[in-house]
Amino acid sequence: MLDARRMQVLHEVVTRGTVTAAAEALGYTPSAISQQVAALEKQAGIALLERVGRGVRPTTAGRLLAKYAAVIGEQVAEAEAALADLRAGRSGRLSVRYFATAGAVLVAPALARFRRERPDVLIDLGMTDPDDPLPEVLRGRADLAVVVRPRGLPHQGVRLDHLLDDPYLAVLPTGHPLAAEEVLELADLAGEPWVCGERPGPCLDALLAGCAAAGFHPEFTVDGEDYATAQGFVAAGLGVTLIPRLALSGPHPGVVVRDLHDPAPVRSIHTAVRETSLGQPALNALLSALHGRPQAP
Repeated sequence: MLDARRMQVLHEVVTRGTVTAAAEALGYTPSAISQQVAALEKQAGIALLERVGRGVRPTTAGRLLAKYAAVIGEQVAEAEAALADLRAGRSGRLSVRYFATAGAVLVAPALARFRRERPDVLIDLGMTDPDDPLPEVLRGRADLAVVVRPRGLPHQGVRLDHLLDDPYLAVLPTGHPLAAEEVLELADLAGEPWVCGERPGPCLDALLAGCAAAGFHPEFTVDGEDYATAQGFVAAGLGVTLIPRLALSGPHPGVVVRDLHDPAPVRSIHTAVRETSLGQPALNALLSALHGRPQAP
């Protein structure tokens, strides 16, 4: 195989016209330059230079290899520049996964801030509902995910940073006897039929943990599967439900929404990245954008 470094030496000799001039440009001795060219000729199996007076000129094979050496040199320079941009977080690609109700409120404004600072970093966005996005990070399919996890509970190999606590609110039919109350105790809903708006996973776990802290387990009589459908069932008078505040930007006209206390269930939202990925400038900048911190230059 031809040696790319020796090809660069040949290119310098061809460009400058003499071995001495090439040696001065590269910081070598003329003898070292001659040895490099001789070794390349041995690899190529053909003469690359011929003497003309005090200088040299390339043979047909020499011109051919010098031309390719110039291309290789340009590509190496481009690769070095691209690598420098990647190391500095000015380019590259990040995969981000999130659940639906985090998209518009958390992910969209953060990406807008991030792209103003780093427009050349490509973002691969994906919503994982109804699945939990954390496995995408664990399997290396995503660089970052917005996830729901109990606050303060570590996960091996993953850095979880708390973003916010999203409280659950009570959703009742407009004609419900408790609709007149401004704030409800969660235990007030213990004997009610319930509509489930959650799939099995961290969000449902948070809801059930809140109910358990209030001393009961909700009796689900209808499976709404998502928050919008659950509100429709509640509006029809088929039960009550709890929905996180982030998911209630547009309540159904047939329901009332009430704050809860004693206790008020919350789902804790975190960013999740693999510990081995920490320190990458672009990823750190995206984390800063999500957490509302100033981005590093």
